[in-house]
Amino acid sequence: MFDIRNIKAAILDMDGTLIDSMGIWHQIDKDFFAEHNLIPPKGISNQVNKMTMQEWADFFTHNFNINMTGEQVIQRIGQMCYTYYAEKIPLKPYVTEFLDFLDSQNIKYGIATATYRKSAEAALKRLGILDRMQFVLTAEEIPSSKKTPEMFLKSAALLHSSVQETLVAEDSLHCLETAVKAGFPTIAVHDSSVPAHEQEQIKKLADIYGLNLLEILKKINPEQL
Repeated sequence: MFDIRNIKAAILDMDGTLIDSMGIWHQIDKDFFAEHNLIPPKGISNQVNKMTMQEWADFFTHNFNINMTGEQVIQRIGQMCYTYYAEKIPLKPYVTEFLDFLDSQNIKYGIATATYRKSAEAALKRLGILDRMQFVLTAEEIPSSKKTPEMFLKSAALLHSSVQETLVAEDSLHCLETAVKAGFPTIAVHDSSVPAHEQEQIKKLADIYGLNLLEILKKINPEQL
């Protein structure tokens, strides 16, 4: 358990942590397969969720009869997800309260996401929180995404904070594992798209786990600061 008084910055995941978007990716996977008259294999969304953009594209082009290059797959998926992000995806509960708390503690924060920049910025702007971020870092700048510590370390550098002073907020197991191995203090928020067996591992791994961001704030216990 970390002491919030020692935290100077926060790296915020977007999908599943700040915005309720994970179910949309399941639909995009289905729509992409349907465009090519293919039936998506069972569990495909959970499988590709842990892949980088390039790994995702390579997976589709190598395993299915799709007459597209990897770059074309990446571009098409980006086009398909943009409308959802620009028009439909809502904030998760208590995001505003969580950001207000960070502001009250003079904790700087930015976004580190595997989502396309255009879509991420469109959603954050529509939802009124883009201007609150110090930066938005995406897998387009860091191709390894969160499979290695690079994205988290780059984010900490942008926030001018050390690893030990930088809180990471996540919802998915593989991203949380990367952050923990790199030495970051962590919080994890529940997302219904995450399989139950992974939720149990997340609960054990994160410094603080909550069903929503308000529950996490109560565990941090700002009233006594």
